[in-house]
Amino acid sequence: MYENEIYSNSENGGYTSWQSSYNTENTYGTGNTGNGTDKKKKKGTFRKFMVSMGLGITFGAFAGAGFYAVKIGADRLLPAGTPEVIAEGASQDGAASNGAQMTNINQVTYVSDDISGVVEEVMPAMVSILNNATRTGSFWGYTYQQSVPSAGSGIIVEEKEGELLIVTNNHVVADADSLEVTFIDGTTAAANIKGLDAEMDLAVIAVQMDSLSEETRNAITIATLGDSDSLKIGQPVIAIGNALGNGQSVTNGIISALNREVTNEDGTTGTYIQTNAAINGGNSGGALLTITGEVIGINSGKIKATGVEGMGYAIPISSASPIISDLKEHRTRTDRVADEEKGYMGITPQEVTAEMSQYFGIPQGVFVADVSEGSAAEAAGIRKQDVIVKFDGNRITSYADLKEVMQYYKVGDTVKVTVKRVENGEYEPYEMELTLGENPDKNRP
Repeated sequence: MYENEIYSNSENGGYTSWQSSYNTENTYGTGNTGNGTDKKKKKGTFRKFMVSMGLGITFGAFAGAGFYAVKIGADRLLPAGTPEVIAEGASQDGAASNGAQMTNINQVTYVSDDISGVVEEVMPAMVSILNNATRTGSFWGYTYQQSVPSAGSGIIVEEKEGELLIVTNNHVVADADSLEVTFIDGTTAAANIKGLDAEMDLAVIAVQMDSLSEETRNAITIATLGDSDSLKIGQPVIAIGNALGNGQSVTNGIISALNREVTNEDGTTGTYIQTNAAINGGNSGGALLTITGEVIGINSGKIKATGVEGMGYAIPISSASPIISDLKEHRTRTDRVADEEKGYMGITPQEVTAEMSQYFGIPQGVFVADVSEGSAAEAAGIRKQDVIVKFDGNRITSYADLKEVMQYYKVGDTVKVTVKRVENGEYEPYEMELTLGENPDKNRP
């Protein structure tokens, strides 16, 4: 009877029921206060001890299982190599450097990934570009010319037919009298323009492979172009370029925004990847890369705003790749020709701005206001009111584009010219061959 009462009220731990039965025994018993009572006390004490031990073991088992489950969950959620989060002033075992235990887990410092391995792998595909240009100015009515070097960056994208092809920004190489490329090993080589696209601000330049030493050829690599269409906001990125003309430097950050429409310094508008990785003057034409080393953007230092920090922009590689592929097929322009040798088309040009194109529906390019009699343009079949949109494969969006391209062509050169002409109320493209003639008027193309 007493044993059943001792264990019947298990919710109360058994102790209260045992105490109740003991008091009853002493109140109503008839002399059973000797050895029998002592034995019962010892027996009750032993049972209390065993119950306490059982409860302790059970709690320990459940606690251990809980900690083990948490550890397994953490291991699955945090893959190997995940950066640690460590409290400031604490060691990795959780104890503060002064011996106190860490109590405020909100005071943490993020230990960022080491990107040195990726940088070491991709840096041989990056180059610095020096543009030696001549600027014309005037002072109190006197015209003067001044050499104005500028710095930029480039990405090695292909070796083809004895040429090393490098992609960069159009504004990095525009108006160059000469171009000089510096490679990973510090050696330099002359480069020539292969193709330009002013609208997308892209260019491809070429270095002759036979101008490079065997050591330089072994030191350089070809960049891997990625897919910018698959990027996500918050994704980590690396920017490499010839910042401020001081040589290659590395910055990192994240993708801040995608498909960001921005107005450039020259008034044109483009769609860019926005990043908080630092992009400064000289970074133009350099690479924006994923942390696996794929090029997903071409940095542009052309976009600037006073007082703004942490906003860099890059041309998405998925948009740039088709244009780069086209520019790589162009004929390399080795040297500008002398003024007296420059070829002549024989047209009166009128620029079609973006606003005019949008308002009047005229294709953006160079509008032919007039064609000179007996000129190369007339012989090729170019007519008044045609719009020149391509010259020898180079996209023409302005009169400045046409003048820049024609500096490399002399009298007698034959090129393909694409015009758009109104047919049945619509502009249709026509391609024709044009052999450049002598230039009787240096102010006309």
